[in-house]
Amino acid sequence: MKKSAASGVPPSLDRQAVECVMGHPLSQEWPPDALPAGSRVTVVHDPEWDGPWRNEFLGTIDAQGAPEPVKHSRAHDGELAYWVVFDAPQFDCGGDGPYRKARIGGRHLRPEPAPRTA
Repeated sequence: MKKSAASGVPPSLDRQAVECVMGHPLSQEWPPDALPAGSRVTVVHDPEWDGPWRNEFLGTIDAQGAPEPVKHSRAHDGELAYWVVFDAPQFDCGGDGPYRKARIGGRHLRPEPAPRTA
């Protein structure tokens, strides 16, 4: 069974745990205009408040579940939420954590250029 390099937890166990908490299976239907799984991103602060994370940091879009529309009154039109695996555990702006992975709205993600290959 393949394990996440960051945590040693098999991806299937992460998915099972999240589906249990959410009460439904995670979608695997990837929207065509979404960032692809494996994309490198920087998690950034919201310019309207000092959050949701204490620091800006790097992560990778995870294939645990497909991006889904953000269901919140302050969501941007068409905003998607992605599962992101963090390069290093992080604390949120409230001091909770450390977290190794989270579901993050697209407005808090800045895509990073793909590494150059020689």
